Amino acid sequence: MISMNLSLVPLFRLMGTPQGGEGGGASSLFSFLPLIAIIAIFYFLILRPQNKKQKETQKMLSVIKKGDRVVTIGGVHGVIQTVRETTVIIKVDDNTKLEFNRSAIATVSNQAKEEKDEKEPEAIEEKKD
Repeated sequence: MISMNLSLVPLFRLMGTPQGGEGGGASSLFSFLPLIAIIAIFYFLILRPQNKKQKETQKMLSVIKKGDRVVTIGGVHGVIQTVRETTVIIKVDDNTKLEFNRSAIATVSNQAKEEKDEKEPEAIEEKKD
């Protein structure tokens, strides 16, 4: 029985277990530090940008209105004809109208049109002077 107790002492030393139960708190904190760093990097490089993009998309879809030029996720270009609660009807050609879910809209290009309208009066005033 004495030989069994002597063989456990080197095993505890290899594992790093403190003898007497004191002084091991700091080493356990440092062992979790890489895991905490990986989680922080994962959050700032993947989760946060994804949530930000999702909020921007939801905001864009909530403010669409009749007359906006849109592009769907399938690449269909058109003008919104009717806006409903969950769907929109897009006029693609003179006689062609398609109904899509709101989530199928990838981009709204009416913002560039509004910016052009704001810049044109300034350019006209400068030419007159």
